[in-house]
Amino acid sequence: MNVPVRIGDGPRLQAQRRALIVLVAAQVLSGVGLAAGVTVGALLAQDMLSSTSLAGLPSAVGTAGSALAAVAVGRLSQSRGRRPGLAAGYLAGAVGSAGVIAAAVAGNPVLLFLALFVYGAGTATNLLARYAGADLATPARRARAVSTVLVATTLGGVLGPNLAAPTGVLAQSLGIPYLAGPFLLAGAAYAMAAAVLAVWLRPDPLLLARALESERAVAPRAQPADADGRSRPAVERPRPGVPVGALIMVLTQFVMVALMTMTPVHMHDHGHGTAASGLVVAVHIGAMYLPSPLTGWLADRYGRLPMAAASGLTLLAAGIVAAGAPDDSVAAFAVALALLGLGWNLGLVTGTAIITDAVPLARRARTQGLVDVSISIAGAAGGMASGLVVAVAGYPLLAIGGGILALVIVPAVVAAARGR
Repeated sequence: MNVPVRIGDGPRLQAQRRALIVLVAAQVLSGVGLAAGVTVGALLAQDMLSSTSLAGLPSAVGTAGSALAAVAVGRLSQSRGRRPGLAAGYLAGAVGSAGVIAAAVAGNPVLLFLALFVYGAGTATNLLARYAGADLATPARRARAVSTVLVATTLGGVLGPNLAAPTGVLAQSLGIPYLAGPFLLAGAAYAMAAAVLAVWLRPDPLLLARALESERAVAPRAQPADADGRSRPAVERPRPGVPVGALIMVLTQFVMVALMTMTPVHMHDHGHGTAASGLVVAVHIGAMYLPSPLTGWLADRYGRLPMAAASGLTLLAAGIVAAGAPDDSVAAFAVALALLGLGWNLGLVTGTAIITDAVPLARRARTQGLVDVSISIAGAAGGMASGLVVAVAGYPLLAIGGGILALVIVPAVVAAARGR
């Protein structure tokens, strides 16, 4: 008995390995850029505006910029491929970093927020890169492919916050405000990530996946007939999953951004220095990305929906720990933000796999970009609301409220499982 050879399996596997290597290298660099800005963005705004209630505004502005960038990168990727789309997004992040430095030197809050808006493109691109890892993956390994790209951010994400103090000192030696120092690092890291993708992400994973799909489509197969008896091509329709996948990622992003944004501010207000808050953020970002291989394996092995429910429960635990953390305990805040990062990771990996499973290649990049717009908007809302909630009701209420909100994921997942 002859076993049919699947058209394109050899090129697909080889290209998938190459794409993952290049994406991993770019994600390490972009992780540095992402984490460096997260560490001091709120503190820089608080210093320039002399207001705690507006400390969440940089996160809101940055994630609003991420929303626009997600649309632009998604559409560019849809029409031209992942390589130009992702490279352009990281380049915009580098330009935004330079703008933040200029705003800090000039003491201009308006320029600061405009630059942070552009800087948000780097954050959006860092997240969108996870989809590129799954373009050539088989359905049974998609969550693991996504997790491979995500875990690469860990090294840069942990390194970036711990370089906040040294880059601040470097900035001061150059006549730049101390808190703007990490954006020197962010700009360089984003620019190098753009260069890596532009030069080495060949063949383009999305374009190759489409070409291989078209090659398979020419193989003889039965086609449904229309009313006149003529054959017509089968139309690939999205399977159920986009709404629940988007909801999972929106809720996890909202809760994560809200609590992450205000934890360094809360620690600063209670006497902790930049090094302490940088350590906590490093632990948080490590927890966001380091568990990805395990999360991907669990999602492929046991299903997307059970792992999504686990994300809601983990985020609730993070809120409870943060709300009860003693003001002088760095360890307690580190545990809370580690749980926060883990809950976010569970939600993002499973939600991404659900979306990728549900949408055909013909419109995958554009749909993924639109989904990530909702994620960015949720992050913007979480960042904006966080400062206001802390100013009015305090940090503990923000923490416990976010955890309770994350529990909405559990009934949504139960409803999706019953419907399926």
